[in-house]
Amino acid sequence: MQSKQLNFAKYSSFKIGKTEEIALLEDDFSDIEEYYLIGSCNNTLIGTNPPPLMMLSKMYDYIKIENNLLKIGGATPSGKIASFCKKHNIANFEFVSHLPGKLGGLVFMNAGLKEYEIFNHLRFIQTPSGEHTKENIFYGYRFTDITEPILEASFHIEKGFSPEKVAMFKKMRANQPSTPSAGSCFKNPSGDYAGRLIEAVGLKGVMQGAMCFSEEHANFLVNNGGGRFEDAIFLIKEAQKRVYKEFKIWLECEILVLDKRFMGEESPLIKRD
Repeated sequence: MQSKQLNFAKYSSFKIGKTEEIALLEDDFSDIEEYYLIGSCNNTLIGTNPPPLMMLSKMYDYIKIENNLLKIGGATPSGKIASFCKKHNIANFEFVSHLPGKLGGLVFMNAGLKEYEIFNHLRFIQTPSGEHTKENIFYGYRFTDITEPILEASFHIEKGFSPEKVAMFKKMRANQPSTPSAGSCFKNPSGDYAGRLIEAVGLKGVMQGAMCFSEEHANFLVNNGGGRFEDAIFLIKEAQKRVYKEFKIWLECEILVLDKRFMGEESPLIKRD
C-alpha cells in the first residue's frame, strides 16, 4: 500500500499536529479496518497519539454526469463540486462552496447549512462493500451510521444553479472567524445554541495557551498561532463541564478528535462524570 507524509500543522484547518505517515486507499480494501480514514481535516483535531491514518488517493477525485445522476468521487474537494455545478447549471449544491472539505467527509457527517444538507438529494453511495441506497442509511443532523470509506456518491440532478443562494450562504457564514479553527466545535443542542451556552458560562475569548473560543463566534475554538492539542482539549472539556454544571446540557463535539486517548465510548469528551 502506498503512503505519503502529511504535516498536520500545515494541512489541517486547525494548524495543529505533527508530520504523520498516511496510507493511501486505492483499490485494495484488504486492510482498511486497521486505519482511521481522514479527508481534508477541516473539522479534525489531530492529537499527539493518533491511530493509524488513511486517506483516499487521487483516483477518487472526479465528477461526472452519468445516467442523469451526478457522480462524485469521495476525494473531490467541495470547491471543485461547486464550480462544476455552476458551470453545468446544476441546482442544490450552492452551499457546498462554504463547507470546506471533500465529498466523502461531507456525506459522512451529513454536512450542511441549516436545512440545506448533502443528504437532501443523495441517491446512493459506493463503499468497499458495494452500493448503499439513501433509504438504507441511518442519518440525521450532522451524523450518519456509515462505517466504511465513501468511494463515490450519486445525486439526483436538478437544473437551475442559483447565484442568489450563493450570496445567501456567504452572508450566513459572514460571522465566522477567519482564524484557524475546525469550524463549529460543538453541535447545537435541541432548542439552543452551543455558542450561547459557551458565552453564558464565561468562556468566550478566554485563552488557554494560544487557543480560545472566538470573540466573533463563541462556538469556534480558534488557534491564534502555535496552538497545542493539550490546550484545545482543555478548553473543550472545560466548556462541557461548565455548561453541564450550569444548564444540565452535555455539549457533543462536532469536530473529530483523533487521539487514542479520546476515541471510543471511554473518551472523557463523551462522559458526563
